[in-house]
This record gives sequence, C-alpha cells and structure tokens, in this order.
Amino acid sequence: MKYDSISTLISWMRSHIEMTSLALLSIIVAAILTLAELSEEVFEGSTRNLDRDILLLLRTPGDPSNPIGPLWLEEMGRDFTALGGVAVLTLTTLVVSVFFLLLHRWTSALYILVTVGGGILISGIAKEFFDRPRPDLVPHGSIVHTASFPSGHSMMAAVAYLSLGVLIARVQPRLVLKVYVMIVAVLLTIFVGVSRIYMGVHWPTDVAAGWLAGGAWAMICLMVARSLAKRGHIEREAKEDDP
Repeated sequence: MKYDSISTLISWMRSHIEMTSLALLSIIVAAILTLAELSEEVFEGSTRNLDRDILLLLRTPGDPSNPIGPLWLEEMGRDFTALGGVAVLTLTTLVVSVFFLLLHRWTSALYILVTVGGGILISGIAKEFFDRPRPDLVPHGSIVHTASFPSGHSMMAAVAYLSLGVLIARVQPRLVLKVYVMIVAVLLTIFVGVSRIYMGVHWPTDVAAGWLAGGAWAMICLMVARSLAKRGHIEREAKEDDP
C-alpha cells in the first residue's frame, strides 16, 4: 500500500510538473535536508576534529599564525574573500539592477534585488540563531563582526553570483555561453568560500553550510523566475534556434 501511494505521487508529479522544475525541486530539497543534517552534526560536536584538521592543513606546520603558500597567495585570498563582502555584492547588485531598469526589464531588476536582499536577511537570521563562535585556532586574516555559522560570505556569493549567472545565461542563446557563465558563477562561489577558510575566519563546515543555504535560496528564486517567465512577467529564456 505504501509503495502504491509513492508511485501515485510520482506519477502525479510527472504529469503536473515539468522535468526541469522537478529537478530543481529535488536539488532544493536535497540541499535543505543536507543543511539540516550538517547543522545537527556541527552543534553536536561531531565535526570538531574535521574542522580543526582542515583549518590547520592550510597553516604552516608549527606556525598556525602563518597561512601556507607565498605572500602573494595570502593577498589573493583577501582579494577573493572581498568578492563575497557586503560592499562588493551590494554594489554589484545595484549596478545590475539599474542595468535592467534602463532596459525596462522591471521584473528582472526586482528579481535580483529580492533574491540578494532575501539572502542577506536569511544569512543574518541564521547567524543570530546558531550563534557559533569564530575559529580560535589561528589568527584571523580578516576583520569579523558576526557569528560563524553559516558563512555569510559563502552564502551571499552563492546567492548573488548564481542568481546573476542565471539571469545572464537566460538571455544568451548559445549553449556554450550559458555553460561558460554558470561555470564562472560556480567558480566565484567556490573561491570565496575557500578563501574564508584560508583566512582562518570560518570553520570548513560554516562554508559548506553557506554554500548549501545560498544554493538552495538561489534555486528557489530560479523556480519563481521560471514561473514568472511562463506568465510573461520575465523574458523567456533565449534558445539557440531563436531567430
């Protein structure tokens, strides 16, 4: 009886939800469930040794105050971490929003503002709720003012760059350009997160949680954008066979 019910549910979803939306929904659910499990593991202390080992792996043996690699690598870490900062992301969001407004694409501008603004709000609430202390094993390579879990830089990089990547990819008719844009967006998100660990201001699990939360929120907003596009409120996605 149980399996009949599951089969009936799957059949209903296939007939009422297109495969792309179903895939997005599956990714969102998987990300949220993984985030919930990770949060539980973190606050039970199960990830303490893993966090510690990875953090120290990025430090010079015998001198935890010194990150591994040459000085230029440390400077590059600061540059990458700035790409996930509030100032850079706010400026980028405003510039892109004004660009869409000048093109009279009001809904697209509102979409990116709500997506990034919502991500900032969710990140702040999550930090207050979990209130995890920052790493104390190594000196911080960047000034920090908030709690550690989840990583705000990692989450906001995922929200902003993935969402901007989707918007840009939607107006590109060629598949190779769509793939290129999304690869760049994913790499920027990864670089920001890794830099937070390298700078010693986040535990690795903070960054993982930020990626999961930011990715899930970006996918939720993407589903909304696809729904709006079907109703004609946002320009439909460009295809290679479009004239």
